[in-house]
Amino acid sequence: MICAIPEQIGILACPGGAAFANRTITDLEDLAGRKFRKKVEILAERYGQTKEEVIRRVNLSMDLHPTTLDLTQPTDKFRPASFRIPAYFTRFANGEFKTEILTSIRNMDVYIIQDVENHYPLTLNRGDTETHVLSVNDHVFCLLVTIDAVLHAGAKRVTAVLPTYPYSRQHKKKSREGLTASRLGQFLEFAGVNRIITLDLHSKELENSFNRLRLEDLHASYQILRVLSTVTDLKDPDLTIVSADTGSIDRNKFYATALGKSLGLIYKERDYSRISRTAKESNITNVRMLGSVQGKTVFMADDMLGTGGTLLRAMDTLREMGARQIICAVSLPFFSGNAVEVFDEAYRKGLFHRIIGTNAVYHDRNLLGREWYLSADISYLFARSIYRLHAGRSLSSLLDNRRIIQSMLELQEERNSRRKAARSHPERKRRPARPDQPDQPDQPDQS
Repeated sequence: MICAIPEQIGILACPGGAAFANRTITDLEDLAGRKFRKKVEILAERYGQTKEEVIRRVNLSMDLHPTTLDLTQPTDKFRPASFRIPAYFTRFANGEFKTEILTSIRNMDVYIIQDVENHYPLTLNRGDTETHVLSVNDHVFCLLVTIDAVLHAGAKRVTAVLPTYPYSRQHKKKSREGLTASRLGQFLEFAGVNRIITLDLHSKELENSFNRLRLEDLHASYQILRVLSTVTDLKDPDLTIVSADTGSIDRNKFYATALGKSLGLIYKERDYSRISRTAKESNITNVRMLGSVQGKTVFMADDMLGTGGTLLRAMDTLREMGARQIICAVSLPFFSGNAVEVFDEAYRKGLFHRIIGTNAVYHDRNLLGREWYLSADISYLFARSIYRLHAGRSLSSLLDNRRIIQSMLELQEERNSRRKAARSHPERKRRPARPDQPDQPDQPDQS
């Protein structure tokens, strides 16, 4: 149970992260309401009082707090929490940014949400109809300016919510290169950020780059598997897991272990003197397959999809090796350049069946409307993380979601058994559930 005051949480959305923040705020407000009602029920039963009496006492306790008195709020009803921090963002003609916060956030626990890979037209200046397409660097500096404004406004703690960690692929060097991924995190730490929440970090070693800053690396595996279960049977003996390269072997090993499937590996040789500009003009020179996929349904997972060259080369190899159906999943679907059109062409050729992405990166109907693309919603995962961190609770169940995945698989196996029994005995009618014993949900509750 959360013991901190929900109103102390503030969500501030940078322009690039507005869409993701809207969904996260909605989930967070719903989560806070459900937690409050559950707590009222437990306290009412424990202390022998009515729910109304407990709510009045809770509201009295809230009003006694020196910063929360609001005479317009009811005394005997649940008070919905509002977590959104209004702000104006200005982009000047020379490219500079300014953030203006429109309400007091003194002593608040502020979470700044930014999607650095949102390259769609955005409206920044108030009353301005002109739109701007921002680069990763623009988004990063807008984030830095917002952090500075929040700290000057007296925030108690600042957390940067970055579903995509910027420059994460620059985490190692081969010659005279910079380690920009770690340096950028150090910039945020020096700017005053206490914690970073991100998704499927490209390199876990980045956690070692900070002195006091804490990095929470969430995983979208459960959300992806829920979507995957809608297009294929997770218990299918012909389902196999393949890693598209050596860099994603740990991620695919997790899926293989969780699903109890075999694991294959595609080994790629690259020419690092060349730059991958499009899916067809990549720096991959040779591809080899370790394992058998003949007649199999193949599932591949990777952390990000840029131009798509890695996945397309892997798909070609799998088809040549006799794979029957190919399904891919990416936590961060960038689809840089003309990647959407390239995958359209590959889908028409029958190269793959589906690609599962997440809403960690904003996209419009140009991608979401494609038949071959499915989106997994991870906003509730971030909402739960924010709620738990604010209350000082553990994130272990969110960072290691093997148990909830196992529960989902058991439920799916139970449904499959019921379907088989129904086909074997079509004359039997399913008995209606008793009012006091409702049917079990199709999917386990994430909370």
